[in-house]
Amino acid sequence: MKTYKAVPRKAMLTSALLAVLAGPAWAQDTSRDGAASSSQGLDPATLDTVQVTGIRGSLTSSMNLKRDSQGVVDGIVAEDIGKFPDTNLAESLQRISGVSIDRTSSGEGSKVTVRGIGPDFNLVLLNGRQMPASNLGNGGGGLSGSRSFDFANIASESISAVEVFKTTRADNPTGGIGATINVKTLRPLEAAPVVSVGVKAVNDTSNDNLPRTLKGSDFTGELSGIFSDTYADGRFGVMLSGSYQERDSGFNQATVAEGWATFEGDNTTDWRVLPQPGQGYADRIQNRPGPNDVYGRPQNTAYNVNGVQRQRTNGQATLQWKPVDNVTTTLDYTYVENKVQQQRSELSVWFNYGPGDSIWTNGPVAAPIIYSEDMVNSDVSMGGAQLATKNTLDSLGFNVEWEVNDALTLNFDAHNSTGESQPDSPYGSAGVLGVAAFVRGKTTVDYSGDLPIINIALPPGGVQAADALVTGSVFQNSYNKSEVEQYQGRGTFRFADYSALDFGVGYTDVKNRSASAIMQRNTWGGLGTPADYDDSIWYADDMAKYFDAFSGHSDPRLTGQFLVFDFDRLINRAAQVGTASDPACPTCYVAPTEYSQDIRTNEKSKSAFLQYRTTFDWSMPLNVAVGVRYEQTDVDSTAMVRVPNGISWSSANELNIDYASESGFISDSGKYDYVLPNLDLKLDISDSLALRGSYSRSLGRAGWDQIQSGQSLADIVRTQGGSGSRGNPALEPLLSDNFDLSLEWYYGESSYASVGFFRKNIKNFISNTIVRENTGDLHTPVGGAYWNAALAAGCGVSDMPCIRDYIFTNFNGQPGVTATGTNSAGQLTGTIVGQPGDPIAGFDITLPANQRSDHLDGWEIAVQHLFGQSGFGLAANYTKVKSGLTFDNLSLGDQYPMVGLSDSANLVAFYDKNSWQIRAAYNWRDKFLNGIGGQGPNPNYTDDYGQLDLNISYAVNDQLSLSVEAINLTDETMRTYARHTNMLRYATQTGPRYMFGVRYKF
Repeated sequence: MKTYKAVPRKAMLTSALLAVLAGPAWAQDTSRDGAASSSQGLDPATLDTVQVTGIRGSLTSSMNLKRDSQGVVDGIVAEDIGKFPDTNLAESLQRISGVSIDRTSSGEGSKVTVRGIGPDFNLVLLNGRQMPASNLGNGGGGLSGSRSFDFANIASESISAVEVFKTTRADNPTGGIGATINVKTLRPLEAAPVVSVGVKAVNDTSNDNLPRTLKGSDFTGELSGIFSDTYADGRFGVMLSGSYQERDSGFNQATVAEGWATFEGDNTTDWRVLPQPGQGYADRIQNRPGPNDVYGRPQNTAYNVNGVQRQRTNGQATLQWKPVDNVTTTLDYTYVENKVQQQRSELSVWFNYGPGDSIWTNGPVAAPIIYSEDMVNSDVSMGGAQLATKNTLDSLGFNVEWEVNDALTLNFDAHNSTGESQPDSPYGSAGVLGVAAFVRGKTTVDYSGDLPIINIALPPGGVQAADALVTGSVFQNSYNKSEVEQYQGRGTFRFADYSALDFGVGYTDVKNRSASAIMQRNTWGGLGTPADYDDSIWYADDMAKYFDAFSGHSDPRLTGQFLVFDFDRLINRAAQVGTASDPACPTCYVAPTEYSQDIRTNEKSKSAFLQYRTTFDWSMPLNVAVGVRYEQTDVDSTAMVRVPNGISWSSANELNIDYASESGFISDSGKYDYVLPNLDLKLDISDSLALRGSYSRSLGRAGWDQIQSGQSLADIVRTQGGSGSRGNPALEPLLSDNFDLSLEWYYGESSYASVGFFRKNIKNFISNTIVRENTGDLHTPVGGAYWNAALAAGCGVSDMPCIRDYIFTNFNGQPGVTATGTNSAGQLTGTIVGQPGDPIAGFDITLPANQRSDHLDGWEIAVQHLFGQSGFGLAANYTKVKSGLTFDNLSLGDQYPMVGLSDSANLVAFYDKNSWQIRAAYNWRDKFLNGIGGQGPNPNYTDDYGQLDLNISYAVNDQLSLSVEAINLTDETMRTYARHTNMLRYATQTGPRYMFGVRYKF
């Protein structure tokens, strides 16, 4: 006989706590909450009013959420109204088993990875509604195809809870293979009246570790407030919340930003390879990589220092009205604005893959220990950049819930939300100004430590302001707008045996627009002469002192002298400098106003679901939920792309693509539909022991850049060719069959231990692959008639200044050759344009493709223990993940790895008693692949990283509390590398951040 299990009083209390603290789980649809579904027919009026606050209360509520939910669900509940465990939502989420975070360069939590699945395949909801995700490309430039949501935009003060649904249910919106993350805000009819105001002072120590012109304020402020109350005998509720935060910070990086040219040891065909034994300068190479080894040579190495300022504004208004007892309506509006400005100064050296001394590690992946190249009057690059972006989110939603009768509940929800990322400066989203002094001799880098040690042979006195001049410049105007219009109708019918049927339909219309434009002046050989620039524009500084968290910063070999400059003043001067053949160009130093790339994609999805829930009241009760969801999606994409018509060689290291004045438009479309089943089982072995099993099928949609129409090429072309990308609107989404099995032991009021196994069988896995193509009729001067004549005259194949000087000297005025003068290094300047008969340039085109199927599996272990009434407790978890979708460092071909796959662990120790709350939290994430790129299909690994945070608060009385918070207390650094740890990509230093807060409740 099938019956519905009676709800124990503990479960009733759990449900009440969750309702008080967090409100409904899905846009006012309380019938769908896991706790609510286990307590059908419960009269809340019979329960005592309970208010749980503090660390212990938050952990207890999170535990009960896990215990009472359908499927595998973890979450975090606010410690009190206006007080989330961490100021940053992403940093709170990383405390959950299986959740890891990506950090911004300045060290702040930004995006989340769940169970090894990266941010693009985790769906983020706000009160059950799909949120738009707008992003700009790397460094504020280019096009972004990311679907990932940036949690750094949202303040935590108005958040009541965050739920992480690790298993998929039929009534969940689709799009999250790793997890569906639901951020819940306060609802006035479900919370006690409150008026609360908080103030914080923030000291980010990274701001102190910058040149004086990049520093912000030592202390910045945060202000937040919440008002919530009910009227008309509890039938009308109002909630208003707002926060404003300013933060001045910095980060400093050592980089090999252009990546590593990678070869097999026996390669003799690529001109960039090391000479074979007995050839060329082979006698200057120690421990040369063997014929079966893989090795890489750097394109450049640099140090940079960055000042960052942020102003974040959040506001929310919620109105609720119950015209009658069984109808609740909700109207809410959320606004988010996050402005970020960044200023950068750098010291960089560029290599030409030429002769030099080097020492190499042993294979099979060999990397340089010491690497040098011979240089004569080459450039010491000291460029600068200014980035300024504004991210906004507007979300307006309406919900009505109707309890038709004891058996039937209906719910309708609609919202229109827009996320927008755009430039916030006359220089566009990213403005880069090249500066150089052509005084560089032999250049050597030691890559053996965490910090690469750059050593430059310089003339007496080093780099002087009298030697500096502007070179090239790039100003980018990037834009991304995402709009979500969503309608959801759902209901629950409860049968006489207390089983329930959930049903619903939905329609989601997502519009995404990504656009960009670039203004580039290709005077990389120098604009004018050093005499054109006043020496007072620059001042000298030393890079070494800004990397004191790395052990090598005091190495006497390190050449750290560089010039910092007034960005605005130097731009104004550069706009006035010109010659007869290259006149002054004031418009070259502002962002373009018309987009040269514009991609607009529209996804329309229709869905319907059914889910049946019941309990078999056996000796060990079995809770069952079985459901199915149907999803159909239509994709339409239109792209405006630039039409390339030539290649110009304008400086020794770079060639540039020339474009036609008019752009072209291309359109394409795609369509797919899937049936997505789910089954959730929970066996109550005893009152304290539960065994769960789940199966579900989920899908993850391709990135916007992957389903775009049209093709784009990178503006800069190297001697070996260029790069570009194109998409495919007909791509299928990732399809994952998910299996979960877990055992949970709730052995105390707020204590539990759990162990779980999960497996994901992923089909249609989408990964970028690189195809070498000859694009149109783009002729390159490399290997052409002029080039070959220079080689025949004695220039080396890698001696670009020699080749250019020979061509300008002997062929100036002939087709494609225009000499304009001489730079400060005595090298001829001008342009050499590819001609018919010259080789057609090859391009590495990045393509998305539905690749092979594979699997991902892992274990999650979690423990939470409170030591009686002592106030002490701890929470710990560990996640182990494994997949066949890994990168093979010995293969130079196309690969299809899983980005973001890593183990992780957390340990939280706390004390919560009387007026004191103290929490120390350590988070660790193992090495993981964060992407592919940098001179071809090379891996980029982020090294393992651990961070200790501390939070102390003291309640002076029931109204007033004081707090101190420390982030990255031990001043950890971050490091990213390629196939070998010596193949650095980025080494980043930030610093501890301290916050001092006061909160008052009226």
